[in-house]
Amino acid sequence: MNSRPETVPEHPSELTADAIEAASLRIAPAVIRTPLEACPRISASTGAQIHLKREDLQSVRSYKIRGAYNVMAQLSRSELDRGVVAASAGNHAQGVAYACRTMGVHGRIYVPTTTPKQKRDRISWHGGEFVELLAVGDTYDAAAAAAQADVLRTGATWIHAFDDPRTAAGQGTIAFEIVDQLGRVPDVVVAPVGGGGCLAGMVTYFRARRPDVAIVGVEPTGAISLTAALVHGGPYTLPTIDPFVDGAAVKRIGSIGHGVLAGMGAAVSDHPALAEVPVHSTTRVLTDDPIEVHAGTTHITHVDEGAICSAMLELYQNEGIIAEPAGALAVAALDRLRLPADATVACLVSGGNNDVSRYGEIIERSLVHRGLKHYFLVDFPQEPGALRRFLDEVLGPDDDITLFEYVKRNNRETGAALVGVELGSPDGLSDLMDRMAHSRLNCERLEPGTPAYDYLT
Repeated sequence: MNSRPETVPEHPSELTADAIEAASLRIAPAVIRTPLEACPRISASTGAQIHLKREDLQSVRSYKIRGAYNVMAQLSRSELDRGVVAASAGNHAQGVAYACRTMGVHGRIYVPTTTPKQKRDRISWHGGEFVELLAVGDTYDAAAAAAQADVLRTGATWIHAFDDPRTAAGQGTIAFEIVDQLGRVPDVVVAPVGGGGCLAGMVTYFRARRPDVAIVGVEPTGAISLTAALVHGGPYTLPTIDPFVDGAAVKRIGSIGHGVLAGMGAAVSDHPALAEVPVHSTTRVLTDDPIEVHAGTTHITHVDEGAICSAMLELYQNEGIIAEPAGALAVAALDRLRLPADATVACLVSGGNNDVSRYGEIIERSLVHRGLKHYFLVDFPQEPGALRRFLDEVLGPDDDITLFEYVKRNNRETGAALVGVELGSPDGLSDLMDRMAHSRLNCERLEPGTPAYDYLT
């Protein structure tokens, strides 16, 4: 009888600076040495010397190929012959698919149904006939569970997206390149956090070369799995996450990411979700904003999805960089940091696999975050001229109606309408609210994050 293991096997190899340097040689045939570019615009706004590590220019448009290829290049012939299985939000899948095609290995890749079409198309293109793509569940964690069930059922070889020392070592080669390109270890490193493998690999290398380098890891506000794990004292499964930042939306951080950052005594930024997390650690929870960055500090913070969208648009409009939401995470956090004057800062732009069809939502989220877009329920009398009075008496000269639709008509006298207003300036909201209060119309502002707002908008 053919017996199968009851759990997916783990690999005990260590994550070290030497392993990262060895990985840099191993993956050289498959990866691009991406540029480290100074960014004058952000440098001027922060008072530091900001350098962007452009992994959006990688061969698969993200750093994930580094880890995937490093693992697969170390597999035995028998492991490759069994085929490989991976789970991914999209970017790791492209790295695995690329490796499958170049090595002639068959693989099955599981992605959540929320993975953008652009990423799914690229996975199929990179893998060709060697890869079967399966969409399962609405989060990375659901896809990973299905992939692990496949491994246990078939005996295929598991290629983890982040929680394998070989994956983290491959991803940590970003740090090796930065040091070589800069000529030294930077004063501050800012990097995104999803499953934690990339950050773990990078900080392992940087701290081995310079113990006082300051580290800032950045999570999306809607998926703070590392923050929760550090407070909990071990990997903790979040009950819900916002999948918008698909490349970093992970319910449960990897044990490697947690272990490395906990070992460095990382502090975290406070978050409402932490009230529900059982505390079994002495991790410091800080409320300071902006965050003071000093030599040797390690801090995990989070950034609102709207701020991420604003950073994406600014990168595109100013630097011509097409970043996906996770790719702009680290850049979006720079506004929250108080950096040492003239500090040399390496900031990771982790990927550029963004679906053009998402830009409508990205612009919308950015406008709301910047205080320029607001929604109201307005009861208009069903009489001629009602809308004209609203335009003349309520809207300011620089304001625009971007949405107008009746919610229902259940009364002969009034009809509620959902009205979206884009302001000329965030400062115009108080005057708009004052004009609404003095009008003959019943106007109710919908607050972002409330059930009514989410349902109606």
